Amino acid sequence: MSQPFIRDFTAGPEDIDELGHVNNAVWVRWIQDMATSHWAATAAPEHVDAFIWVVTRHEIDYRGNVALGESVTARTWIEKLPRGATFDRRVEFVNGAGKVIVSANTTWAMLDRASGRLMRVPVEVAAPFLGGTT
Repeated sequence: MSQPFIRDFTAGPEDIDELGHVNNAVWVRWIQDMATSHWAATAAPEHVDAFIWVVTRHEIDYRGNVALGESVTARTWIEKLPRGATFDRRVEFVNGAGKVIVSANTTWAMLDRASGRLMRVPVEVAAPFLGGTT
């Protein structure tokens, strides 16, 4: 498992639904933002230029929520080796009290940016996300 990539999010007016808390669609956007931020911060520049990721599955557990102006700390990491073209990612959002309020497992598929075709995740692409173990 890799070290978690960490980022904070604060709920703005555009994130709030009619129930007064962060809308579920916003959590999905934040999950995607975590994945793309982690990729941009960790991958080699030549890999960022050559490959792009698309989500194939989101599995999300909602155990709490946040209201306007409240913040969460998000952390994401990779637990397992890639399988062919796919890579699973864990994402958790922790509230100010330290409680995990949203957790997700997402599956991403790697595409060759030039051709748009699926391709097997090369060892050198996966290594930085796995703490160097492949």
